[in-house]
Amino acid sequence: MGIFDLLTKEGRKKSSLERHLKKTSDKFAQSEDRFGAMEKLRDDGSDEALYGLCRRFSFVYDKTIQDEQEKTWVSDTLAGFGEKAIPALRRFVLEGETVSQALSVLDRVAPADTLLAIIDEIAAREEPGYTRDPDKKIQFLTFLAEYRKARPGEAARRLVPYLVDFDEGVRFTTVDALAHQKNDDKLEEVARLPLVKAMIRPEEESRRIKVRIAELLAAAGWRVTEDKEAVQKLLNGDLPEFAMQHDKLVKKGK
Repeated sequence: MGIFDLLTKEGRKKSSLERHLKKTSDKFAQSEDRFGAMEKLRDDGSDEALYGLCRRFSFVYDKTIQDEQEKTWVSDTLAGFGEKAIPALRRFVLEGETVSQALSVLDRVAPADTLLAIIDEIAAREEPGYTRDPDKKIQFLTFLAEYRKARPGEAARRLVPYLVDFDEGVRFTTVDALAHQKNDDKLEEVARLPLVKAMIRPEEESRRIKVRIAELLAAAGWRVTEDKEAVQKLLNGDLPEFAMQHDKLVKKGK
């Protein structure tokens, strides 16, 4: 921005916005100074200003109480804008690495179909497979675990592909997320067979994942009607603690 731009109202406004955006994203600034900048962004209310507020989610301030206070204030402020905040939140979750809190705000302001469409955009960029840093996957999968506004089966359908992700932590998070969807009427239809396949696949070396799947299947009382011999072999071998639960995992199958 040139010196002559500062002589116009639009130029001064742009310069002021840039200063507040920079201060809001400065993790080394004093909390009071950052709060002042965030209030200015709230008063501005433009998409760029709201996106600047979202960026406060992207770092941790070294003073824990102030960090939580600032992020809570940002969440409540963005939620106060209602659907007007959706474009800024969408941009942030697609571009950023820390998405949990922004997704929680979207849960407050976005219709289910809109939020799930955004989740699909994230998933398209974070497909099952190798990722240098799987943390973003884990964050949105964990969010889906607790999401209850989707139509039956919609959350589970988005979770199932990650049962075969490259990262063990992502796979375990996926199984755990499906377990949290236990009240979904279509969960068995969507997830039972993929879970069985995930448990017995030769590439799966994680015992804790196999145990978690077996726990889920047994607790749900789902019939294993495919790959029964492979499941029984697994229970008798790698998972002997489940050998007594054949009635729940294998023998009920027809």
